Amino acid sequence: MEQSNDMGTAIFAGGCFWGVEYYMKKLSGVTDVVSGYIGGTKEEPAYEEVCTGTTGHAEAVRVTYDPQKTDYETIAKRFFEIHDPTHINRQGPDVGEQYRSEVFYSTPEQKQIAEKLIARLQAKGYKVATQLTPATTFWPAEEYHQDYYTRKGALPYCHGYTKRFD
Repeated sequence: MEQSNDMGTAIFAGGCFWGVEYYMKKLSGVTDVVSGYIGGTKEEPAYEEVCTGTTGHAEAVRVTYDPQKTDYETIAKRFFEIHDPTHINRQGPDVGEQYRSEVFYSTPEQKQIAEKLIARLQAKGYKVATQLTPATTFWPAEEYHQDYYTRKGALPYCHGYTKRFD
């Protein structure tokens, strides 16, 4: 297998992007996490627009990682363990299409890994609502959304870690 110094990228929507960003940044091998919007029709959406539920966008994170230190499957497992993948259009008190659970895959391999993880969860009795969608343009959110919990010195209120895989 040929080694590459290229960075890997993964995009996930799992409710409020602040909590997903917080937990993804804690993973070894992750080099950057950006909160933003994806999956809708509005070009260059603003937070206020996404909150109306009319843009089709989800709050999401773009995770950049070093494939020499971690892999897509490890990051995708973490995604499924830091939000409730059985909820439709909500996480905790946040309700709306923009808070849906969705994997935005960039390669057939990413899609296959997500399908495999969903099948494992379903085999354990989880009614997984997570959608799998080809990645489109990812729009970074406004600067005040980046590193939110780190800047505020607070912990996520609608995300937590729940071990779901062996």
